[in-house]
Amino acid sequence: MTNATQSTASAAARDLESAVQFPTPTRLHVAIAVKDVERSLPFYRTLFAQEPTKVRPGYAKFEVLDPPVNFTLNAGDWPAIEQGPRHFGVQVKSTAAVLEAKVRIEAAGFSTWTEEQVSCCYAVQDKVWASDPDGHRWEIFVVTNADAEHYERIPAQATGADAESDCCAPRCCDDASADENARRPEEAAAKEPPCCAPSCCS
Repeated sequence: MTNATQSTASAAARDLESAVQFPTPTRLHVAIAVKDVERSLPFYRTLFAQEPTKVRPGYAKFEVLDPPVNFTLNAGDWPAIEQGPRHFGVQVKSTAAVLEAKVRIEAAGFSTWTEEQVSCCYAVQDKVWASDPDGHRWEIFVVTNADAEHYERIPAQATGADAESDCCAPRCCDDASADENARRPEEAAAKEPPCCAPSCCS
C-alpha cells in the first residue's frame, strides 16, 4: 500500500464531523493582527452588530452569519501588519444598508467617510469606510452598476472632498499617511479625499 493510499484510508477511518456548526457548507476565515484585542473589540462589535463568540487572552472570535465568516482578532507585535491586507469589506444589497451601517458605526463613536457613485474595478459603488484602532480599513458597499468603463476610481461625490482633486495621488496612500489617518480619523476625513482605500473590488 502506497503512502498516499494509507493517508486516504487513515483519513476515511477518522472522518470526524465539525465540532462547530454553521449553516453554510463552507465559510471564510479571516484572522487579523491587532496590538490590543480589548481595544479592538468595541469596533468589531459595532461593525458586525454582534458579540464575539469566544474571547481569550490575546484572542477573540466572531462567528458572523451574514456574511458567513469566522473572523478572529489575534494580538501581538506583528511587523507584517504594515505589509498585509490594507482593507476588508462587506457587500450589501442596498444604499439603505450602507446608510444603516454608517449610522450604527458613528453612533458607537467611530469616524466614517463616504463615497457615492465611485467607479473602480469596473463597477460603480456607494460605500462607507471606517478604520479600526490598528488602522485596518473596512468598507460597507453596494454595487449600483455592475459594469463601468473605468477600473480605477474616478473623482465622484465623496463626502467632504473636492470632486476635482487628484484623489488617487500616491501621497495619500503611503504608510505614513495611513498611520496618521488611523490615529486621527476625524481630521484625516476632513482634510483628505477618501482615496486611501487601496482598492475597491466587488
